[in-house]
Amino acid sequence: MNATKARWRRAPSGRADARRTGPLTGVVTAPGDKSISHRALILGALARGETRITGLLEADDVLRTAAAMRALGVGVERDRSSSGAIWRVEGAAWAAPTRPLYFGNSGTGVRLIMGAAAGAHVATSFEGDVSLRSRPMGRVLEPLRMMGVEATDRDGRLPVDLEACEDLKAINVKLATPSAQVKSAILLAALGADGVTRVHEPELCRDHTERMLAAFGASLSMTPDGEGGRFIEVAGGQPLNACDVAVPGDPSSAAFPIAAALITEGSDVTVKGVLINPLRIGFYETLKEMGADISFENERDENGEPVADIRARHSLLHGVEVPASRAPSMIDEYPILAIVAAHAHGETMMRGLGELRVKESDRIACVEAGLAAIGGDAASGPDWLRVRGKGSGPKGGLKGGALIKTHHDHRIAMSFLVAGLASEKPVEIDDASMIATSFPEFFGLMMSLGGDMGAV
Repeated sequence: MNATKARWRRAPSGRADARRTGPLTGVVTAPGDKSISHRALILGALARGETRITGLLEADDVLRTAAAMRALGVGVERDRSSSGAIWRVEGAAWAAPTRPLYFGNSGTGVRLIMGAAAGAHVATSFEGDVSLRSRPMGRVLEPLRMMGVEATDRDGRLPVDLEACEDLKAINVKLATPSAQVKSAILLAALGADGVTRVHEPELCRDHTERMLAAFGASLSMTPDGEGGRFIEVAGGQPLNACDVAVPGDPSSAAFPIAAALITEGSDVTVKGVLINPLRIGFYETLKEMGADISFENERDENGEPVADIRARHSLLHGVEVPASRAPSMIDEYPILAIVAAHAHGETMMRGLGELRVKESDRIACVEAGLAAIGGDAASGPDWLRVRGKGSGPKGGLKGGALIKTHHDHRIAMSFLVAGLASEKPVEIDDASMIATSFPEFFGLMMSLGGDMGAV
């Protein structure tokens, strides 16, 4: 890495671009999984004793959750040992904060802590940035109100004020849409409810909360519903006991260097220590169906979660039909999948994407507009996206040469920077600062593999 590139180990604060380079090669380690990092801090804060967390993702979203725990009266400290940073969380009874909890752009943090605060019987106010204030909170507030919580919101959005509810009651609820955030908020609230809460999950989504609750000593019942979903039951009043948590690598973050390797000629990249939970690897299953030379190596189990090293080599890809049933297992990876699909031969059809309309941005619209700007061919509907690939190599690929509007969305930003590595002309994004919300080392990691990207 040259001196200029070395300056961008973290995301620059303004415009950035990426341009065609040689093969991407090397071995890197994925940053800690964001979903598990949030949950480790929250459950550690609810548990008795000290929880030690290694591999925590030190990105803005997760640091907002750590700050919220401190504001609720929990001891949260970071120290560094010879082998890396260790976060120590000393569980305690939560106390009402003196000011609203501010979550920046973190939808996961705010929704999970709404449930946890309800279960902890504390009055709490929640705030966020402009982007987060535009995102729906009603689907979390509705079940909390069913449990007896009084909440004030602004048309189902932030700011939100929750009143303390000492007589929280258990509920029986069916999830209207597959959402790990909603499910987790209900389960965390259920810890403080009177009785057994039952959640019907018609479509399986991320199960990190269930796995981690069990690791912290909670008893849960999980029963198949006979139609591909399941019922989850948890009794209120159960104490949690502190435990050590080693956070595995984030498969959503690993998706970017893996995708870059697949579309950049001559590339051979390995990302070490990636979570391969079956409910998180829909992206990698789809890549294999497209003909990607991709493999899981050194598979192992860490803290109850399956982990592997993922290796990817440049591949000639073909379009596929991605079923709606796969969306919960790869909901964050569709923007980067669309970039890969633009380098495949034939059409890739992605269905069941309605959730993408209410993420940090309307990701379907952002991807469609971005691909059009750099020579791609995409079309969309309310819950689908179609990309007609142009193949790869000298006679295929994308033209590039455009400025992409990210709409303050980190995954849009990173996806189009990856596109720039294999485009004829550089691809520029209007703002790279939000990349730090989930992947602060993105620029440094990509450049260590040989990628050419940085501030403009």
